[in-house]
Amino acid sequence: MNPELLEKLRPVSKEEQAILDGSKNVQKDLYTTKSDFIVDSDKMLEKGKLIDIRPHTRFIHFPVHRHNYVEIIYMCSGSTTHIIGGHNTVKLETGELLFLNQNATQEILPAGEDDIAVNFIVLPEFFDRAFLMMEEESILHDFLVGSLKEESGLVDYLHFQVKDELPIQNLIENMIYSLVTKQKNFRNINQTTMGLLFILLQNQSDKINKNDPAQYEQNLIFTALKYIEDNYKTGALEELAALTGRPDYYISKLIKRHAGHTFKTLLQIKRLNQAAFLLTTTRLPVENIITLVGYDNTSYFHRIFKEHFGMTPRAYRLEEKREKT
Repeated sequence: MNPELLEKLRPVSKEEQAILDGSKNVQKDLYTTKSDFIVDSDKMLEKGKLIDIRPHTRFIHFPVHRHNYVEIIYMCSGSTTHIIGGHNTVKLETGELLFLNQNATQEILPAGEDDIAVNFIVLPEFFDRAFLMMEEESILHDFLVGSLKEESGLVDYLHFQVKDELPIQNLIENMIYSLVTKQKNFRNINQTTMGLLFILLQNQSDKINKNDPAQYEQNLIFTALKYIEDNYKTGALEELAALTGRPDYYISKLIKRHAGHTFKTLLQIKRLNQAAFLLTTTRLPVENIITLVGYDNTSYFHRIFKEHFGMTPRAYRLEEKREKT
């Protein structure tokens, strides 16, 4: 992280000074007015704000709690250890990101002076623009949509080990800088920046919850979804099974349970979405597009495209063209 920006986050807060002076507990009244320890956005955000950041409170064990907003934690320096859902231990290292579903429980072990993390406090409506910038069929999109619902989402957390991904680091630092320095028009800037961040993170599914034995099934799902993204034209369940070293029937059941669709359906959705993209961004004939996305039966493609989008490929292209003019 930029040294000047890091120094802006390093100073000991009043809460931390009280801890250093002998206070043994987190000051719950700073976070909530309720008996249950649910960190309240009304306490964390100024009225009218959709996003803000605050440095993580160091020097003390932060007890089990939840949030009524989406929390994104970025490790600026050092490390912090998080226990999520009562049994999943995640060590967040410098340059890594942790997305927490608002239904997840979390506790945090004491952090030292040089363990500097920032918590992004984000209300659901802040993500509207980011959602529009993302492909709908992605694991991160499903996670964020799930995090806005009352019931549990697809996963409790996403741990991105992306410290070596310079574009991602730059985007996060840009958001932190704009919030720390209170730049003008920061909401529009950060909503667009968040959308760009999500787009880049979609390509990092191989770095989600990496080497976390407790998340074995989730890691297989991320591998399967990444495989579909990269191999939608020729992908086959048997090949995916061989890649993961698990039987195809096991992979098939796992995908259905976690993603809500069969492997075949997910593959078809990806192919149709790619066809729709080519229809609206190129002048390629429909017959060429059909081949490019992995189909050789023209009649079958036209039928499933119309079932999925409610119109023929030609009508879809014309409709998108009209909307842009």
